[in-house]
Amino acid sequence: MVNKSVIKLNPKKRYLQVALNSTLEDAHEIISQLPISDRIIIEAGTPLIKRYGEHGIQQIRKWYEQHLSGQMLTTSISPSISIASLLFKTAFSQSSPILTKKENQIFPYIVADLKTMDRGDAEVEIAARGGASAAIVLGTAPIETLNLFIEKCEEYRMDAMIDMMNVEFPLSVLRALKKVPPVVIIHRGVDEEKFNREKQIPLHEIRRIKGNYNIMISIAGGDTLREVQRSIFNDADIVVIWKSVYQKTDETVALIEGFLKEIK
Repeated sequence: MVNKSVIKLNPKKRYLQVALNSTLEDAHEIISQLPISDRIIIEAGTPLIKRYGEHGIQQIRKWYEQHLSGQMLTTSISPSISIASLLFKTAFSQSSPILTKKENQIFPYIVADLKTMDRGDAEVEIAARGGASAAIVLGTAPIETLNLFIEKCEEYRMDAMIDMMNVEFPLSVLRALKKVPPVVIIHRGVDEEKFNREKQIPLHEIRRIKGNYNIMISIAGGDTLREVQRSIFNDADIVVIWKSVYQKTDETVALIEGFLKEIK
């Protein structure tokens, strides 16, 4: 399924990005209980994509599209279903139609966190076939890969996002590009947070980047209301959460509603 939708983020709005990193079964349960909001975007996280491939992206897009349109979500995919059978099932699915924005209609915006380091064209194509609206490349990738990734995202009418995790000077990367992407991600990694609790998310980079480029900034690596508040106070446009929704719990919906109140 090659992505033919043209859904773009509004730079005048702030967004909550819900990262789904567990199983498709958990993703199904979480999506089914999300508040209906044009400020919520969904991420197919790296562990989920490595587990299910482009078909995991496609399934998440399908479920979120059904949820936003008020339909009953189709039955979740059992973890016991083999990848081979999943391939067979999706091989005969119809391509997505071009989506036309209607008044008050909310369309799904899906981010594929590929963490691309090489083969920028091939990995963008994977995200596009899955129906992603955006895809993520690492800022530590070779400049040739970054340029190719951004170019291919434009070709498939997707947003390119550059993840600056472990990049000391994000501006240096941006200045070397042929064209800057729509979104830059300021990211403190999960392992960094776990083993180096003193390390902070470099929120000061937001103003540095925005002082030079008219692009959106996403903040990843914070998952508490206080961290969300700090990100928004420092002019972030997108705040990514994942720990609170790693697996569906009774508190998941309440937490997301609380986060939404903070980003308005």
